[in-house]
Amino acid sequence: MKILLKVKGFTSHFASRVCSRFISQGQKCFTPQNFSDYENAKQNYNLEVPEYFNFASDILDKWSAAEKDGSRTSNPALWWLDGQGKEVKWSFDELGFHSRKVANILSDACDLKPGDRVIVILPRLPEWWLFNVACIRAGIVLIPGTTQLTAKDILHRLHASEAKCIIASNALVPMIDSISAQAPFLKTKMVVSGRVEEGWLNFQELFQAANDKNTCVRTKSTDPMTIYFTSGTTGSPKMTEHSHCSFGLGLTVNGRYWLDLTPSDVFWNTSDTGWAKSAWSSVFAPWIQGSCVFAHSMPRFDPLVTLETLTNYPITVFCSAPTAYRMLVLHNLASYKFKSLEHCVSAGEPINPQVMEHWKSSTGLDIYEGYGQTETVLICGTFKGMKLKPGSMGKPSPAYDVQIVDGDGNILPSDQEGDIAIRISPQKPFCLFSQYTGDPEKTASTRRGNFYLTGDRGIKDEDGYFWFVGRSDDVILSSGYRIGPFEVESALIEHPAVAESAVVSSPDPIRGEVVKAFVILSPAYRAPDLEKLTKELQEHVKKVTAPYKYPRKIEFVQQLPKTVSGKIRRNELRNKEWGKV
Repeated sequence: MKILLKVKGFTSHFASRVCSRFISQGQKCFTPQNFSDYENAKQNYNLEVPEYFNFASDILDKWSAAEKDGSRTSNPALWWLDGQGKEVKWSFDELGFHSRKVANILSDACDLKPGDRVIVILPRLPEWWLFNVACIRAGIVLIPGTTQLTAKDILHRLHASEAKCIIASNALVPMIDSISAQAPFLKTKMVVSGRVEEGWLNFQELFQAANDKNTCVRTKSTDPMTIYFTSGTTGSPKMTEHSHCSFGLGLTVNGRYWLDLTPSDVFWNTSDTGWAKSAWSSVFAPWIQGSCVFAHSMPRFDPLVTLETLTNYPITVFCSAPTAYRMLVLHNLASYKFKSLEHCVSAGEPINPQVMEHWKSSTGLDIYEGYGQTETVLICGTFKGMKLKPGSMGKPSPAYDVQIVDGDGNILPSDQEGDIAIRISPQKPFCLFSQYTGDPEKTASTRRGNFYLTGDRGIKDEDGYFWFVGRSDDVILSSGYRIGPFEVESALIEHPAVAESAVVSSPDPIRGEVVKAFVILSPAYRAPDLEKLTKELQEHVKKVTAPYKYPRKIEFVQQLPKTVSGKIRRNELRNKEWGKV
């Protein structure tokens, strides 16, 4: 049986022809009309992993060939704009041409060999995509980083990874120069844009002179392809290693089932380039499906620019974090018309049901939630054709057997809280990360019986939908009650006085610990009597959630500690409360 990919009204036999070797032989692509048969989709999911696989040669170059023989639509592979009138549109063929030149630069000018590691810290520039593809072509292990990293962060990554090369924009050159002498493994520094300082290679000059003839390295499916440092929500960032197949093939489940992408789609994901979500939704998932990756260079999320872009460009699928959606719904959405937009998804943290309702009433579009980690591909999601349960993160993706387990690794019945876990025995899913590089103890600690522990707590209801409770070490135990911080934060955000909040445990002589909320007030809100507002917020939470969950302590703050990827560091707030700092 051939694979058939629905392409907005017609069938792509090309996709069947070139991808059948890698993408679930004998499996149909489930469209919104028939994915409502969830159990059938799960049972029929079967991705065959070849011994050798390389995303650049086995996927991207096949789409390039399809452009030449006319079996792919005219959409570009990458559509980038800077907001100032400059645009870049590359076909898959042009992406291949440019990335082969960059692969030669990495091998020749940077003297990197297959298996060597390179740190790339770039904003949303077209070159970021080139380095992603070029590293795969050359068999070099890519380590992306956000431009928000400090000198200390970069030095930690250089030491931990033993990277031989670092690639950055001119803005980071002084910071990197201040610590590079302390990184003995670092041999080469290359600047992508702006003024070139002494000791740095000039990428633009090298690119102009580079040869475009390059033979892609033959990589095994299990060879390391990329390393992402975790966000450090609960400790020091860890090196999460993914193989060529775990992301290069595994993210098929994201592109096909959750994002519902086809070659005729224009897909915009707003993730920062240093976050693993950028690999999910700005590289692998859309390009596996032959879709157009849309990108805007805005240095930080701007809701007005986002709304105008969705209005003025033919974006069909949009993905952003819940924080972004919360910012978007604060504006008058009725004044914007998203003529092409068909599908909206959210990931990174649970999204508030109230935000989903507002977005739906204003745009007519649902937001489909997805749940995953740096270590995984999509774990759970709400897929098109499936009933939406606002507040739920949906059902397990076809790639995983997801369960709620107790402290001994036993599967818990419905409606009982436990640890969210993925079955890894008798066979480990190939799309799960390979290891925490250099930390076998940490890698082993994620296993409990037959399961990989995500580190998150959750509940599965009687319909098989999963509900996020919180990080395992974020759960608050007060007077015998287990309280997840997210539900309290969701209740607080509904109040007009609250712009953002973080909820942690705080010591209490009677209850052991109680709920404490750190609250940032909305800029438009003026509260001369904070004591009165505290009581008002407490009563509000009692009404929205169970009374025992209300924050007995509230502290008003100007900012919250966050990781470089924007996630709140609850552990830092909690440690201060418990006097551990």
